[in-house]
Amino acid sequence: MRLSADERLKADASYSRTSVGETRTTGFQNWGSVWDFIWKKIAPIILGFLLCGCLLWQAKPEPSIEFSRVPPAAEGGPDKLDVIEGRVIGARPGHQIVLYAKSGTWWVQPLVGEPFTEIRPDATWTNSTHLGTQYAALVVEPGFRPTTRLKELPTRGKGVAAVAIAEGVQSGTAISKSLQFSGYDWRIRNAPSDRGGPNTYDAGNAWTDSRGALHLRIAETAGQWTCAEVTLTRSLGYGSYSFVVQDTSTLDPAAVFSIFTWDYGGKEQNNREMDIEISRWGDPVSKNAQYVIQPFYIPTNVARFTEPSGMLTHSFRWEPGRASFRTVRGSGGVAATRTLADHVFTSGVPRPGVESVRMNLYVFHGARNPLQHGAEVVIEKFEYLP
Repeated sequence: MRLSADERLKADASYSRTSVGETRTTGFQNWGSVWDFIWKKIAPIILGFLLCGCLLWQAKPEPSIEFSRVPPAAEGGPDKLDVIEGRVIGARPGHQIVLYAKSGTWWVQPLVGEPFTEIRPDATWTNSTHLGTQYAALVVEPGFRPTTRLKELPTRGKGVAAVAIAEGVQSGTAISKSLQFSGYDWRIRNAPSDRGGPNTYDAGNAWTDSRGALHLRIAETAGQWTCAEVTLTRSLGYGSYSFVVQDTSTLDPAAVFSIFTWDYGGKEQNNREMDIEISRWGDPVSKNAQYVIQPFYIPTNVARFTEPSGMLTHSFRWEPGRASFRTVRGSGGVAATRTLADHVFTSGVPRPGVESVRMNLYVFHGARNPLQHGAEVVIEKFEYLP
């Protein structure tokens, strides 16, 4: 049967509409099957993961603080310092510690200008603090600004993630012992240290004799070397420091006698460490003494020299941007003229903080020949002049 032109156009249009409509209907039916599969099979899995994530986030504990070392209880003041330590459970990236000591009210520690204490990767923290009747540690969020003085400690919230308070240790139960030397109080180290390698310290290795001289020794205990260290309990800042020391020229090459400054909270200034070190660092033919501004690996921060036998006076004058070291014969102090060695550092010299002077005698475990004999150093006198 032949169709007219008008009839053919109508038939084509009808076919086109039907084909397109069927195609669209089929497409929507296919997509409906896909969404049905996703909703029934995949969505429950995704929802399960999201739910687990939420539960894990909710289950993550809030940070908490433990004290491992608490200073003595005292009314406090600007003169005396001690060490405070602890650890944080559940610390998160960016968290820091803010310390307070209570002396009437709560005072931020160790300094108003340096109120933060770093949380180490192993979750522990250490710093110096002025003394008080109570001590507090806060875990704070990034951007937190501590208040210098508080009547009441803050609670959790507004940048504070955790708060802990410890009573000061009562007299007679202090963790560390102390001694008097040259008119100053010195704290005796009894905790291990990694200075020179893993070294153990024994409080019995530091004492003063009937003349008032300070003795430090390395002694063997149960087949292990134990070392000695004393720390001044005050921060003196700029000024002249001198140390009259009996002969140390014959120390075992693997032994180190060090006079240095140290500030737990001064990490950005290499812990404000400046050193007078007597050691051959395990090499029997090397020079046996050096002056150092840390870090030691910068060549201009080290000045080595040979220390002769006999009694010597080592000293340094600490001024803004300048540290002048000197070694003289005898006990003439900083005014003596018989100079054996001297050096002036004008680069990298730290500013004062809550650093304290320390003296220690320890084993350098990097020596090719291990320590063969114990050692003893006698310091006759310490003097500080502003």
